[in-house]
Amino acid sequence: MKPQYERVTFPEGCSLRVYHRQVLEIPFEWHHHPEYELTLTLNSRGWRFVGDHIAEYESRDLVLVPPDMPHTWASTSAIDAQSAHTAIVVWFSRDWALRLADLCPEFSAVRRLLNQASAGLSFTSNAGEKMELRLPELLADSPQLRLQAALQTFIDLADAEASPLATSQIASRPLDRDEPVQLSRILDLLHKRFCQPVRVQDLCTVGNLSERSLHRFFLRHVGESVTDYLGRLRIGRACMLLAQTDLPISVVALDSGFSNLANFNRRFRSARHMTPKEFRRYFLQHGCLPDSTAKTDLEKRPPSLERGSGKGRKLGDIKRKEQEIYDQHEKANP
Repeated sequence: MKPQYERVTFPEGCSLRVYHRQVLEIPFEWHHHPEYELTLTLNSRGWRFVGDHIAEYESRDLVLVPPDMPHTWASTSAIDAQSAHTAIVVWFSRDWALRLADLCPEFSAVRRLLNQASAGLSFTSNAGEKMELRLPELLADSPQLRLQAALQTFIDLADAEASPLATSQIASRPLDRDEPVQLSRILDLLHKRFCQPVRVQDLCTVGNLSERSLHRFFLRHVGESVTDYLGRLRIGRACMLLAQTDLPISVVALDSGFSNLANFNRRFRSARHMTPKEFRRYFLQHGCLPDSTAKTDLEKRPPSLERGSGKGRKLGDIKRKEQEIYDQHEKANP
Protein backbone atom coordinates (compact mmCIF):
# COMPACT_ATOMS: atom_id res chain seq x y z
CA MET A 1 0.00 0.00 0.00
CA LYS A 2 1.51 3.30 -1.10
CA PRO A 3 1.63 5.85 1.74
CA GLN A 4 -0.09 9.15 1.01
CA TYR A 5 1.96 12.33 1.19
CA GLU A 6 0.72 14.76 3.88
CA ARG A 7 1.63 18.42 3.47
CA VAL A 8 2.24 19.89 6.93
CA THR A 9 2.05 23.68 7.10
CA PHE A 10 3.41 25.84 9.91
CA PRO A 11 1.56 28.90 11.26
CA GLU A 12 3.18 32.19 10.30
CA GLY A 13 5.94 33.12 12.73
CA CYS A 14 6.06 29.66 14.35
CA SER A 15 8.97 27.20 14.45
CA LEU A 16 6.75 24.15 14.90
CA ARG A 17 3.13 23.13 14.70
CA VAL A 18 0.98 21.64 17.45
CA TYR A 19 -2.24 19.86 16.54
CA HIS A 20 -4.91 18.86 19.08
CA ARG A 21 -6.92 16.06 17.49
CA GLN A 22 -10.18 14.82 19.06
CA VAL A 23 -12.17 12.25 17.10
CA LEU A 24 -14.76 9.52 17.65
CA GLU A 25 -12.27 7.01 16.26
CA ILE A 26 -8.77 7.14 14.80
CA PRO A 27 -8.95 5.78 11.23
CA PHE A 28 -6.20 3.94 9.38
CA GLU A 29 -4.48 6.61 7.23
CA TRP A 30 -1.14 5.32 5.94
CA HIS A 31 0.89 8.46 5.20
CA HIS A 32 4.26 10.22 5.40
CA HIS A 33 5.69 13.74 5.47
CA PRO A 34 9.20 15.31 5.57
CA GLU A 35 8.80 16.59 9.16
CA TYR A 36 9.46 14.83 12.46
CA GLU A 37 6.26 13.97 14.29
CA LEU A 38 5.91 13.52 18.04
CA THR A 39 2.49 12.05 18.89
CA LEU A 40 0.94 11.50 22.31
CA THR A 41 -2.27 9.44 22.12
CA LEU A 42 -4.76 9.62 25.00
CA ASN A 43 -8.01 7.81 25.87
CA SER A 44 -7.44 5.34 23.07
CA ARG A 45 -6.30 1.81 22.37
CA GLY A 46 -5.70 0.09 19.07
CA TRP A 47 -2.90 -0.59 16.59
CA ARG A 48 0.15 1.50 15.75
CA PHE A 49 2.01 1.16 12.42
CA VAL A 50 5.44 2.78 11.86
CA GLY A 51 7.40 1.57 8.83
CA ASP A 52 7.36 -2.23 9.09
CA HIS A 53 6.58 -2.08 12.81
CA ILE A 54 3.14 -3.03 14.12
CA ALA A 55 2.06 -3.16 17.75
CA GLU A 56 -0.90 -2.53 20.00
CA TYR A 57 -1.01 0.79 21.82
CA GLU A 58 -2.75 2.08 24.94
CA SER A 59 -3.44 5.52 26.35
CA ARG A 60 -0.37 7.73 26.88
CA ASP A 61 1.30 6.12 23.88
CA LEU A 62 4.17 8.45 22.96
CA VAL A 63 6.07 8.01 19.68
CA LEU A 64 8.57 10.03 17.67
CA VAL A 65 8.35 9.35 13.91
CA PRO A 66 11.30 10.44 11.70
CA PRO A 67 10.92 12.27 8.37
CA ASP A 68 9.23 10.36 5.54
CA MET A 69 8.62 7.24 7.63
CA PRO A 70 5.16 5.88 6.69
CA HIS A 71 2.96 5.61 9.76
CA THR A 72 -0.55 5.60 11.15
CA TRP A 73 -2.60 4.75 14.22
CA ALA A 74 -5.92 2.88 14.06
CA SER A 75 -8.12 2.77 17.14
CA THR A 76 -10.23 -0.18 18.27
CA SER A 77 -11.84 1.38 21.37
CA ALA A 78 -11.70 4.35 23.72
CA ILE A 79 -10.66 3.95 27.36
CA ASP A 80 -13.59 6.16 28.33
CA ALA A 81 -16.31 5.50 25.77
CA GLN A 82 -18.00 8.82 26.61
CA SER A 83 -14.92 10.85 25.61
CA ALA A 84 -13.10 11.36 22.34
CA HIS A 85 -9.91 9.65 21.19
CA THR A 86 -7.26 12.36 21.58
CA ALA A 87 -3.87 12.90 19.96
CA ILE A 88 -1.43 15.72 20.63
CA VAL A 89 0.84 16.02 17.59
CA VAL A 90 3.97 18.17 17.35
CA TRP A 91 5.56 18.59 13.90
CA PHE A 92 8.98 20.16 13.38
CA SER A 93 11.66 20.15 10.68
CA ARG A 94 15.05 18.50 10.96
CA ASP A 95 16.92 21.57 9.70
CA TRP A 96 15.33 23.81 12.33
CA ALA A 97 16.05 21.37 15.16
CA LEU A 98 19.69 20.92 14.13
CA ARG A 99 20.25 24.68 13.78
CA LEU A 100 18.80 25.13 17.24
CA ALA A 101 21.15 22.50 18.68
CA ASP A 102 24.14 24.11 16.95
CA LEU A 103 23.33 27.67 18.03
CA CYS A 104 22.27 26.95 21.62
CA PRO A 105 24.36 24.52 23.69
CA GLU A 106 21.45 24.33 26.12
CA PHE A 107 19.50 22.45 23.43
CA SER A 108 22.28 20.15 22.24
CA ALA A 109 20.26 17.20 23.57
CA VAL A 110 17.86 17.72 20.67
CA ARG A 111 20.55 16.51 18.25
CA ARG A 112 20.99 13.35 20.32
CA LEU A 113 17.24 12.75 20.21
CA LEU A 114 17.17 13.03 16.41
CA ASN A 115 20.14 10.68 16.04
CA GLN A 116 18.31 8.06 18.10
CA ALA A 117 15.08 8.39 16.14
CA SER A 118 16.13 7.22 12.66
CA ALA A 119 13.84 4.17 12.93
CA GLY A 120 11.22 5.82 15.13
CA LEU A 121 11.05 5.70 18.92
CA SER A 122 8.40 4.51 21.35
CA PHE A 123 8.65 5.97 24.85
CA THR A 124 7.32 4.64 28.14
CA SER A 125 3.96 5.60 29.58
CA ASN A 126 5.85 7.61 32.23
CA ALA A 127 7.24 9.83 29.47
CA GLY A 128 3.73 10.10 28.04
CA GLU A 129 2.38 11.13 31.43
CA LYS A 130 5.07 13.79 31.77
CA MET A 131 4.17 15.24 28.36
CA GLU A 132 0.48 15.12 29.30
CA LEU A 133 1.21 17.37 32.28
CA ARG A 134 2.50 19.99 29.84
CA LEU A 135 -0.71 20.11 27.81
CA PRO A 136 -1.80 23.52 29.15
CA GLU A 137 1.39 25.03 27.70
CA LEU A 138 1.53 22.84 24.56
CA LEU A 139 -2.05 23.86 23.70
CA ALA A 140 -1.76 27.49 24.79
CA ASP A 141 -2.78 30.32 22.48
CA SER A 142 0.72 31.77 22.84
CA PRO A 143 3.24 30.39 20.28
CA GLN A 144 6.03 31.17 22.75
CA LEU A 145 4.49 28.97 25.45
CA ARG A 146 3.94 26.14 22.97
CA LEU A 147 7.56 26.38 21.80
CA GLN A 148 8.94 26.38 25.35
CA ALA A 149 6.87 23.34 26.32
CA ALA A 150 7.85 21.45 23.17
CA LEU A 151 11.56 22.17 23.61
CA GLN A 152 11.53 21.01 27.22
CA THR A 153 9.73 17.85 26.11
CA PHE A 154 12.39 17.18 23.45
CA ILE A 155 15.17 17.60 26.00
CA ASP A 156 13.47 15.23 28.46
CA LEU A 157 12.94 12.61 25.75
CA ALA A 158 16.62 12.69 24.72
CA ASP A 159 17.44 10.98 28.04
CA ALA A 160 14.26 8.95 28.39
CA GLU A 161 13.95 5.19 27.98
CA ALA A 162 12.80 4.36 24.45
CA SER A 163 12.50 1.45 22.03
CA PRO A 164 13.22 1.62 18.27
CA LEU A 165 10.33 0.73 16.01
CA ALA A 166 11.00 0.08 12.30
CA THR A 167 13.84 -2.10 11.10
CA SER A 168 16.96 -0.43 9.71
CA GLN A 169 16.15 -1.65 6.19
CA ILE A 170 12.81 0.15 6.22
CA ALA A 171 14.25 3.25 7.88
CA SER A 172 16.80 3.67 5.09
CA ARG A 173 14.44 2.84 2.20
CA PRO A 174 13.79 5.86 -0.05
CA LEU A 175 10.18 6.79 -0.74
CA ASP A 176 8.60 7.84 -4.00
CA ARG A 177 8.80 11.63 -3.69
CA ASP A 178 6.82 12.54 -6.80
CA GLU A 179 3.95 14.19 -4.94
CA PRO A 180 6.10 16.51 -2.75
CA VAL A 181 8.15 17.53 -5.81
CA GLN A 182 5.04 18.17 -7.89
CA LEU A 183 3.48 20.28 -5.14
CA SER A 184 6.68 22.27 -4.58
CA ARG A 185 6.94 23.10 -8.28
CA ILE A 186 3.32 24.26 -8.44
CA LEU A 187 3.62 26.39 -5.30
CA ASP A 188 6.93 27.87 -6.43
CA LEU A 189 5.34 29.02 -9.68
CA LEU A 190 2.37 30.53 -7.85
CA HIS A 191 4.59 32.40 -5.39
CA LYS A 192 6.78 33.78 -8.18
CA ARG A 193 3.98 34.89 -10.49
CA PHE A 194 0.96 35.62 -8.28
CA CYS A 195 1.09 39.34 -9.12
CA GLN A 196 0.71 38.46 -12.81
CA PRO A 197 -1.96 36.53 -14.70
CA VAL A 198 -1.41 32.82 -13.97
CA ARG A 199 -2.47 30.27 -16.58
CA VAL A 200 -3.76 26.93 -15.38
CA GLN A 201 -1.84 25.28 -18.22
CA ASP A 202 1.44 26.58 -16.81
CA LEU A 203 0.64 24.95 -13.46
CA CYS A 204 -0.30 21.72 -15.21
CA THR A 205 3.01 21.74 -17.08
CA VAL A 206 5.25 22.20 -14.02
CA GLY A 207 3.23 19.65 -12.05
CA ASN A 208 3.00 17.19 -14.96
CA LEU A 209 -0.74 16.91 -14.36
CA SER A 210 -3.92 17.27 -16.38
CA GLU A 211 -6.17 20.20 -15.50
CA ARG A 212 -8.66 17.93 -13.76
CA SER A 213 -5.90 16.15 -11.82
CA LEU A 214 -4.35 19.49 -10.86
CA HIS A 215 -7.52 20.70 -9.17
CA ARG A 216 -7.99 17.43 -7.27
CA PHE A 217 -4.29 17.27 -6.32
CA PHE A 218 -4.18 20.88 -5.10
CA LEU A 219 -7.39 20.60 -3.11
CA ARG A 220 -6.20 17.40 -1.44
CA HIS A 221 -2.82 18.76 -0.34
CA VAL A 222 -3.51 22.47 0.20
CA GLY A 223 -7.12 22.29 1.32
CA GLU A 224 -8.46 24.94 -1.06
CA SER A 225 -8.71 25.59 -4.77
CA VAL A 226 -5.91 27.13 -6.82
CA THR A 227 -8.08 30.24 -7.26
CA ASP A 228 -8.63 30.70 -3.52
CA TYR A 229 -4.95 30.14 -2.73
CA LEU A 230 -3.90 32.62 -5.40
CA GLY A 231 -6.38 35.13 -4.03
CA ARG A 232 -4.91 34.83 -0.53
CA LEU A 233 -1.40 35.48 -1.87
CA ARG A 234 -2.62 38.59 -3.64
CA ILE A 235 -4.56 39.88 -0.61
CA GLY A 236 -1.45 39.37 1.52
CA ARG A 237 0.61 41.54 -0.82
CA ALA A 238 -2.14 44.15 -0.89
CA CYS A 239 -2.08 44.33 2.93
CA MET A 240 1.66 44.94 2.84
CA LEU A 241 1.33 47.72 0.24
CA LEU A 242 -1.54 49.39 2.09
CA ALA A 243 0.46 49.40 5.33
CA GLN A 244 3.88 50.36 3.99
CA THR A 245 3.10 52.73 1.11
CA ASP A 246 0.74 55.58 0.26
CA LEU A 247 -0.04 54.22 -3.20
CA PRO A 248 -3.61 54.79 -4.41
CA ILE A 249 -5.84 51.78 -3.77
CA SER A 250 -6.31 51.29 -7.51
CA VAL A 251 -2.53 50.95 -7.91
CA VAL A 252 -2.34 48.59 -4.92
CA ALA A 253 -4.95 46.40 -6.57
CA LEU A 254 -3.06 46.32 -9.86
CA ASP A 255 0.32 45.67 -8.23
CA SER A 256 -1.21 42.80 -6.25
CA GLY A 257 -2.51 41.02 -9.34
CA PHE A 258 -6.10 42.32 -9.48
CA SER A 259 -7.00 43.87 -12.82
CA ASN A 260 -10.49 44.82 -11.64
CA LEU A 261 -10.86 47.28 -8.73
CA ALA A 262 -14.40 46.19 -7.86
CA ASN A 263 -13.26 42.55 -7.65
CA PHE A 264 -10.31 43.59 -5.48
CA ASN A 265 -12.55 45.49 -3.05
CA ARG A 266 -14.95 42.55 -2.83
CA ARG A 267 -12.21 39.96 -2.26
CA PHE A 268 -10.41 42.17 0.25
CA ARG A 269 -13.57 42.75 2.32
CA SER A 270 -14.31 39.03 2.29
CA ALA A 271 -10.81 38.15 3.50
CA ARG A 272 -10.17 40.99 5.98
CA HIS A 273 -13.72 41.99 6.99
CA MET A 274 -13.05 45.62 6.12
CA THR A 275 -12.39 47.67 3.01
CA PRO A 276 -8.83 48.45 1.85
CA LYS A 277 -9.38 52.08 2.90
CA GLU A 278 -10.45 51.03 6.40
CA PHE A 279 -7.49 48.67 6.64
CA ARG A 280 -5.04 51.47 5.81
CA ARG A 281 -6.74 53.88 8.24
CA TYR A 282 -6.52 51.29 11.03
CA PHE A 283 -2.80 50.81 10.46
CA LEU A 284 -2.13 54.56 10.46
CA GLN A 285 -4.06 55.01 13.71
CA HIS A 286 -2.78 52.01 15.65
CA GLY A 287 0.63 51.33 14.11
CA CYS A 288 -0.15 47.63 13.67
CA LEU A 289 -2.19 45.38 11.44
CA PRO A 290 -5.73 44.56 12.53
CA ASP A 291 -6.33 41.09 13.90
CA SER A 292 -6.93 38.67 11.07
CA THR A 293 -8.97 35.53 10.94
CA ALA A 294 -5.73 33.60 10.44
CA LYS A 295 -5.28 33.01 14.17
CA THR A 296 -3.63 29.65 14.72
CA ASP A 297 -6.26 26.95 15.16
CA LEU A 298 -4.81 24.08 17.17
CA GLU A 299 -7.69 21.84 16.14
CA LYS A 300 -7.25 22.39 12.40
CA ARG A 301 -5.48 19.56 10.67
CA PRO A 302 -3.31 19.85 7.54
CA PRO A 303 -5.81 19.17 4.75
CA SER A 304 -4.09 16.27 2.99
CA LEU A 305 -5.77 13.59 5.11
CA GLU A 306 -9.03 15.28 6.02
CA ARG A 307 -11.12 12.93 3.92
CA GLY A 308 -13.10 10.61 6.20
CA SER A 309 -12.89 6.85 6.19
CA GLY A 310 -15.47 4.42 7.47
CA LYS A 311 -15.04 1.69 10.03
CA GLY A 312 -15.16 -1.10 7.47
CA ARG A 313 -12.45 0.46 5.35
CA LYS A 314 -10.30 1.04 8.40
CA LEU A 315 -10.39 -2.60 9.52
CA GLY A 316 -9.81 -3.79 5.97
CA ASP A 317 -6.75 -1.57 5.63
CA ILE A 318 -5.38 -2.89 8.93
CA LYS A 319 -5.66 -6.49 7.71
CA ARG A 320 -3.96 -5.64 4.41
CA LYS A 321 -1.16 -3.82 6.21
CA GLU A 322 -0.65 -6.72 8.61
CA GLN A 323 -0.26 -9.05 5.63
CA GLU A 324 2.22 -6.69 3.94
CA ILE A 325 4.36 -6.49 7.08
CA TYR A 326 4.25 -10.27 7.48
CA ASP A 327 5.34 -10.74 3.85
CA GLN A 328 8.21 -8.25 4.31
CA HIS A 329 9.53 -10.14 7.32
CA GLU A 330 9.23 -13.47 5.49
CA LYS A 331 11.34 -12.12 2.62
CA ALA A 332 13.94 -10.66 5.00
CA ASN A 333 14.11 -13.84 7.08
CA PRO A 334 13.57 -16.82 4.73
